[in-house]
Formats: sequence, structure tokens, C-alpha cells
Amino acid sequence: MATDHIRYDLLAQEALRGVLRTVLTDAARNGLPGEHHFCITFDTRADGVEMSPRLRAQYPEEMTIILQHQFWDLAVTDDLFQVGLSFGGIPERLIIPLVAIKGFFDPSVQFGLQFEQVTATEESEEGAARDTSRPAIRAAEPVAKAEDAKTALPAPGDAKPDSVQEGGAEVVSLDRFRKK
Repeated sequence: MATDHIRYDLLAQEALRGVLRTVLTDAARNGLPGEHHFCITFDTRADGVEMSPRLRAQYPEEMTIILQHQFWDLAVTDDLFQVGLSFGGIPERLIIPLVAIKGFFDPSVQFGLQFEQVTATEESEEGAARDTSRPAIRAAEPVAKAEDAKTALPAPGDAKPDSVQEGGAEVVSLDRFRKK
């Protein structure tokens, strides 16, 4: 197979991160329109991620945050965003580089993006010569069907999972929204 000297995978990934940047910037300026809300999964080990030691101990590899009703001070730059959220009634400030984001999902319109690292195993299975030290976009399409999203998120007034305390944010895995 031919070597991709242009690196289309990286160009596509940067373009799709631009979608995230634009959406988050608009939400920071104008709030979330209508029923829109965001589930954002990120690698807590990525360079530049800033979070409290308490959260880092609880989520040593990956974390999903939901930006819906209870968040504040959302600010976006070219390379990262920062936001205030409450976890177990304790306010926290998160700083998340856009390159640390592994998944983005807006359940209100069933739109999602998934960013993954290509492993050496996947490389040999795909038969492509790819630099595995750089991330590649693996999916850029909706990651859930409408009926999946309806059953994945609790309806307003439903009992909250044991892991969620009053006033806190729920941390969920995007696996709940993926096609089976």
C-alpha cells in the first residue's frame, strides 16, 4: 500500500477538532441552544490536562463530562477549553486540550465524533504503514441511533445512579451510546 505523505488522517482529525472548537466557542459565548448538550470523553493522562488530584485518582485514564445545566466559566482557546463543574457537590475546574478529547456526542441530535489512537495491532490488521505515535480519526459519524440515545440517558426525574450525588455531574462512558 502506498505511503500517505500528506497525512490525510491528521488533516481530517484537525478539521473535526475545529468543529469541536467552534461548537464549544459558541456555547461559551451564547450558552447551549435548545436541548443541545455535550458528552465529552477525554484522556486524563494527556499532556496539558489539568484536574484535581482527587479526580485524577478517581479517573486515572479516561473521563466523560456532560455540559448541560450545571457548568460555568466555559472558555475556549485554539488548543484547549476549560470549564467549571461540580463533582459530588465539590466545584472543580478542568482544563482539557482539544487533542486529549477522545469522543464528543450531542444526544439531542444524535451527533458524535470519535477520535482514537491507532495501535500496532490495528496497523498490522489494516495492512497500512502508519506512524502509530500520532492519533488518527477512526470514526466521524453519528455514534448512536435515536432510540439508543433515548434509553441511554435517564429521563428528567428518573432516579440517579448511585455514583451521582446531588449537585454533582454524572460521568458516563460513551460505550453507552455506541451502536452494538
